[in-house]
Amino acid sequence: MTSDFPSLPIDAVLPALKTALVDGTNAVLQAPPGAGKTTMVPLALRDADWLAGRKIIMLEPRRLAARASARRMAQLLGEQVGETVGYRVRFDSKVSAQTRIEVVTEGILVRQIQDDPELSGIGALIFDEFHERSLDADLGLALALESQAALRDDLRIIVMSATLDGGPVAALMGDCPLISSEGRAFPVQTTYMPPKPREWVETSMVAAIREALATQHGSILAFLPGQGEITRVESQLRPLFSAKDKVIIAPLYGAMDTRAQDLAIQPAPDGHRKIVLATAIAETSLTIDGIRVVVDCGLQRLPRFDPSSGMTRLITVKSSQASAEQRRGRAGRLEPGICYRLWAEAEHRARPQFSPAEIAEADLAPLTLELARWGVADVTSLPWLDVPEAAKIDQARDVLRALDALDDANRITQMGQAMAALPVHPRLAHMMVRGQQLGLADTACAVAALLSDRDFMRSAGADLRLRVEAMARGRAPGMLGEATRQLARRLKQVGKIVCRPADETTDDIDFTDRVGLLVAFAYPDRIGERRRGGEPRYRLSGGRGGVLPKEDGLAPEPWLAVAELDGQSREAKIYLAAPVSQGVLENHFASQIRTGTEVFWDSQNDMVVARWQRRIGALVLEEKPVHDAVDPAKLTQAMVDGVRKMGLSCLNWSKESEHLRTRLAFLHEQDSENWPDMSDAGLLATLETWLAPYVTGIVRRSQLRQVSVAEALMSGIDWNQRQKLDQLAPTHWTVPTGSHVRIDYRPEGPALPVRLQEMFGATETPKIAGGKVAVTLHLLSPAQRPLQVTSDLIGFWQGSYAQVKAEMKGRYPRHYWPDDPLQAEPTRRIKRPKS
Repeated sequence: MTSDFPSLPIDAVLPALKTALVDGTNAVLQAPPGAGKTTMVPLALRDADWLAGRKIIMLEPRRLAARASARRMAQLLGEQVGETVGYRVRFDSKVSAQTRIEVVTEGILVRQIQDDPELSGIGALIFDEFHERSLDADLGLALALESQAALRDDLRIIVMSATLDGGPVAALMGDCPLISSEGRAFPVQTTYMPPKPREWVETSMVAAIREALATQHGSILAFLPGQGEITRVESQLRPLFSAKDKVIIAPLYGAMDTRAQDLAIQPAPDGHRKIVLATAIAETSLTIDGIRVVVDCGLQRLPRFDPSSGMTRLITVKSSQASAEQRRGRAGRLEPGICYRLWAEAEHRARPQFSPAEIAEADLAPLTLELARWGVADVTSLPWLDVPEAAKIDQARDVLRALDALDDANRITQMGQAMAALPVHPRLAHMMVRGQQLGLADTACAVAALLSDRDFMRSAGADLRLRVEAMARGRAPGMLGEATRQLARRLKQVGKIVCRPADETTDDIDFTDRVGLLVAFAYPDRIGERRRGGEPRYRLSGGRGGVLPKEDGLAPEPWLAVAELDGQSREAKIYLAAPVSQGVLENHFASQIRTGTEVFWDSQNDMVVARWQRRIGALVLEEKPVHDAVDPAKLTQAMVDGVRKMGLSCLNWSKESEHLRTRLAFLHEQDSENWPDMSDAGLLATLETWLAPYVTGIVRRSQLRQVSVAEALMSGIDWNQRQKLDQLAPTHWTVPTGSHVRIDYRPEGPALPVRLQEMFGATETPKIAGGKVAVTLHLLSPAQRPLQVTSDLIGFWQGSYAQVKAEMKGRYPRHYWPDDPLQAEPTRRIKRPKS
């Protein structure tokens, strides 16, 4: 390394890393925060012989970290950003022909690999802060490894992490070398300050900051979950200080403009103290000079995708232990420090060790579109650290097909190619492309920007048109409004490159319908028709319901396109929407209108009905009664759908059918591959197999009383299974008296309730399932009350029987209580036999 570079802990392992990349192509580097990996590793590798003049691309999970690390590397080289070291983030880049190290983020790397799978001119990829497990990082690594295996066996791939267990990553990368740096951190004292019951996080944060200011020196880094909490804490702190206190309060979150973010991470002027109020954006990659006090609220805000509602919403969760350690380490980067944790020490030990990977929690529609663009049919064929869930991929494909991005074979379409080139969610990309085709590019970009950012007019009601109008007139309030306007301008610039010019007429689109139509292009499953009645309740095309406040200006509208609603699965609160006329919908969604006879279950009348309908999704545009004969198979399927909606309780469950179900459930537990699932979920999922033949001709709930559930359940098993059923799971067991006692197949295992006297002389515990499972004996008193529960009959006779006999003999003197139950005759009689 150049002698002018600072001495950092990472220096000790750089020779090992260089050797690993000479001897092989991949390496994993574990180094704690402050070790210097982000800045020193790219600089150390830039002159490697194997690089042969090609570039190093380093992926950072956040834009602020990407710019800061590029600036720091350039500073160490005595250059400006954009010379040897540059960066590319969404809508911003500083690179030149001489740039050898590029720091990228926001899906830039994925786009580079998609556009050039051979990664021409690139010699190494570095995935920094991989422990954050962002979706872009996981996808980027999977594509990079596939490119390396198929096209670029000389490509070097380095994964760097602070807290992640590097073993699985090294195994994924061909059992490559795992190199660890010890790091160098100053000691940090940890103080736990749990809040008072029901105390707001802002209140406890302000109290902790005031305590730190009074008792500690140096600047403070305070972690809060989001912008709202930061703003409220800032408003409570500012009145406490005057200019003479020389205290600078600096918010730091992702929605801030670049200049404001840079001001927050710069060192405080001499003689001043800084209080940085930050989200998790300051957790990794950044060094904020002068910080020796950390105040951590222990919360973070993460996106969570709800597959049942198709919605992604931000939720506030407790941070993991690894995240808390990352934050704590910020206090010991430059000198000994202190960390205040606003929770109890016992609670800390109960927190999860790591935060879940984004791929397990996120909306997978963007990833699925990228995979289709890559040409992947089988998602599991890529080298994943965590394979995406098949159900979530299937749901994402359903969404993309509805957006015309995929064909019926899940191949990417021309529309999908255009959407993938836009730096927004596929829903918004589809809206932008369609808007451009209709000559509504400006409005589409404004709507896309509004739905990509936080709402700057949350108190203005749900009408999205008011926001679009405010942006068009330059009246978008505050810093957030201005940021949204800038994003709209940038999206318009990108859209001009990606989308073809307008080629459709907009003569039928009234000005008041334009925003609504564009929203419908993004969310075809959220077109809403107002239900009958005084309440502004809407039936959505995707099958869900939505509701507006009565006082909202959109409440009288007969049709809405809904852009944002909460995650409630049945009837969600509508936050953002725009009106759209039925005529405009029918014109521009003609390909999605389905016409024909619909046979379905009418939940209101508990019966199957048939109607001729024109519909968009779940919304009926027109319907008429059907007088012609209806396909019996459709009637049966509709009845099955009705049972699925009502639940299994609508069937006529006799004691015989309940007992059969528990026997089959027991066998499924023993051998799930060969015996059917008898759980509610299992039976409901397979109604077409076992119940459908028995509801043929039935169209009303009341007629289900005719169905023999036991017979239907038996139809779900084959002839061989029927022969084995009584052998493996008999209904009764013959006890020593000759009585046939019914076996009770309970969730905890089979049980045989039998009077103790009937088991005299028996030495073996009954066993079923081919002798594999012992039946638990519930030995009963003469009054049929439990005396003993045992799966070891001989042990009971030789052990606790004597105590049971002593207690029962006086209570039931007319019953038989022999001294030696093993030699006694079993009996059903009440009186003691005469000798």
